[in-house]
Amino acid sequence: MPLVYWIIFIFICFINLISVIICILDKHRAVKKGRRIRERTLILLCIFGGSPFMYATMIFIRHKTRHIKFMLGIPLIFAIQFTLALFFISKYLTI
Repeated sequence: MPLVYWIIFIFICFINLISVIICILDKHRAVKKGRRIRERTLILLCIFGGSPFMYATMIFIRHKTRHIKFMLGIPLIFAIQFTLALFFISKYLTI
C-alpha cells in the first residue's frame, strides 16, 4: 500500500480520536457549567473527517442530541464524505 494511503488512514484515525475527546470534553464542561467548545469547532472537526466517531460519541453520551444541526448535519456530512470517498476510490483505484 502506498505511503499516501497510510498518511490518509492515520489522519482519519487521529481526527476521529480528537473529535471524540473534544465531544466528551464539551459534555463534561456542559455538566460542570464551564467554558464550552464552540459548535463551529465541533462541525469543523466533522467536516475534516471526524464525523463517524463524533456522531457515535454524541449518541453514546447523549450530548447535543436535541440539536437538529448535529443530529441531521453530522450524518449528512458523513454521507457526503462517504460518497466522495467511493467516487475517488472507483476513479483512481480501479483494479
